[in-house]
Amino acid sequence: MADLFTVGGPIHDTKAPTGPLPDRWAARRFEAKLINPANRRKLSVIVVGTGLAGASAAATLGEAGYQVKSFCYQDSARRAHSIAAQGGINAAKDYRNDGDSVRRLFYDTVKGGDYRSRESNVYRLAEVSSAIIDQCVAQGVPFARDYGGLLDTRSFGGVQVSRTFYARGQTGQQLLLGAYQALERQAAAGTVEVNTRHEMLDLIVVDGRAVGVVVRDLVSGELETHLADAVVLASGGYGNAYYLSTNAMGCNTTAIWRAHRRGALFANPSFTQIHPTCIPVSGEHQSKLTLMSESLRNDGRIWVPATAGDPRPPQDIPEVERDYYLERAYPAFGNLVPRDVASRAAKNQCDAGRGVGPGGRGVYLDLSDAIARLGRATIEEKYGNLLDMYQKITDEDPYAGPMRIYPAVHYTMGGLWVDYDLESSIPGLFVIGEANFSDHGANRLGASALMQGLADGYFILPNTIGDYLAKSRPSDVLQESHPEVAATVEAVRERLAFLLAIAGERTVDSFHKELGTILWEYCGMERNADGLVHAVGLIRALQAEFWSNLKVTGVNEELNQTLERAGRVADFFGLAELMCIDALHREESCGSHFRTESQTGDGEALRDDAGFAYVAAWEFDGDDAPPRLHKEQLEYHFVALTQRSYK
Repeated sequence: MADLFTVGGPIHDTKAPTGPLPDRWAARRFEAKLINPANRRKLSVIVVGTGLAGASAAATLGEAGYQVKSFCYQDSARRAHSIAAQGGINAAKDYRNDGDSVRRLFYDTVKGGDYRSRESNVYRLAEVSSAIIDQCVAQGVPFARDYGGLLDTRSFGGVQVSRTFYARGQTGQQLLLGAYQALERQAAAGTVEVNTRHEMLDLIVVDGRAVGVVVRDLVSGELETHLADAVVLASGGYGNAYYLSTNAMGCNTTAIWRAHRRGALFANPSFTQIHPTCIPVSGEHQSKLTLMSESLRNDGRIWVPATAGDPRPPQDIPEVERDYYLERAYPAFGNLVPRDVASRAAKNQCDAGRGVGPGGRGVYLDLSDAIARLGRATIEEKYGNLLDMYQKITDEDPYAGPMRIYPAVHYTMGGLWVDYDLESSIPGLFVIGEANFSDHGANRLGASALMQGLADGYFILPNTIGDYLAKSRPSDVLQESHPEVAATVEAVRERLAFLLAIAGERTVDSFHKELGTILWEYCGMERNADGLVHAVGLIRALQAEFWSNLKVTGVNEELNQTLERAGRVADFFGLAELMCIDALHREESCGSHFRTESQTGDGEALRDDAGFAYVAAWEFDGDDAPPRLHKEQLEYHFVALTQRSYK
């Protein structure tokens, strides 16, 4: 293992305030330098990505007076993958009077992340959460309401309160439409320039500062240079490295991986979340998987036949011959255990031969008790669009019998390292939403992704980026002819030309699928040292073949989706190797990172706080050198480090 990486010096979050937790965010905002409104009009910011984090950030910065350029590769900003989020968004409003509070949301998030996140960041997220709901209601987001007209909430995994606000099974869509409306309002006002069908291919760094991006017009193939006083990456996660995931097909890692190669540290890349409630794989033809919202675990009960290999239809299996294994093993939380726990439990049942459906890779999610108790109309009102989607995909009626589900890659807790201000290790480069690592530790609780994305975009970044801009000189003195700018553009041009010139025999998708299979097998729900070392070897061999036997048709100067995918998969190779190295070096189990060598007697994740209570931040040292590991020690003063238990 020693030859796979080197160890550098420790790193520290120098902007994190001290003092009582409830006072830290207010203290940081007060300490930050301000820019008067007239001067903001002289400053420019680039925002890459138009999901919840990117759209909210661009809209808020534009409304504050900055000149903003927004970029997305989709044909409309509102087609960002945030629109696919289903279940809800957390906030500590305690409308149910069930004991919720900012401190409890903070505690649940730290515990859910298996004590691998920063206390200061998580408390700020919990503190800001209530303002997000107020903001979205003011925008007209149609949250579900109870009989009296008040906002309704439901529970999600890893908690014992109802703090999740929702809009049926399409919460992400409604929230994104709210952010998109705010974005378009600023576009009409002239403060935001929205550039669709443009993909970021590299970060421009001059004198150690991020000053712009190189983007490719996906219609014409033209490379464009855009310079600004600061750059914000809100490009989402990298779950598509696994090929089969719940992410949209276009989701990729190129923006953050190119920034990493320019000097941005990459934190905890092996922390990838497997979602327990997805429609199982049905065959080799599939190129993505479909999420069934975690909210279904509010009313659905998860079970398998008590006898392995039971061939009977589920309706014919009597209650006494069913194993409601989550309720049995985790009576305090039941079916609402965190995602990592529920996913591993489902895998264990299937590995023991009690799985259902084709190949035995599935468990039942059964709504029959809830339908009998509440009535079909109530279940349709809560989950109708989700159940309709399930029926269209599987041709099975979820009202008449249980649904089949199985875990799938869904979210990535790892991402570019950022400090308390959400600034990366490259000055002037800010990273928000799923693209950074900051809030969720080793496992994200359900309904917290939407919370983080909007907290970063609406409330945190607009307060912290001004401090950087107030202290730095404007970049308008830079020209595209600057040597470092020109060199970055030329490097992108050469890379595209090389991909087109390989002229091999294998398709991009065949390489991507094989890479994803390696990652899922050796760096998926369970990992071990031998498998991870083997995976690194397989990835390197496949990558060598990729660069010698890839076939990319067409030319650059046109709409060329094969070339787009080739560039994205090329970046997945580098990231996949780093994911395996990170998983190999972390010789403990924590949250979604489950090392079979480190587990309790009853099969739960066993942390090693003495050896691994740190953020692993990786530095790119060049193509011919191993990555360099920097450690940011995690300190806990307000939450006691204990072994997680949901029993």
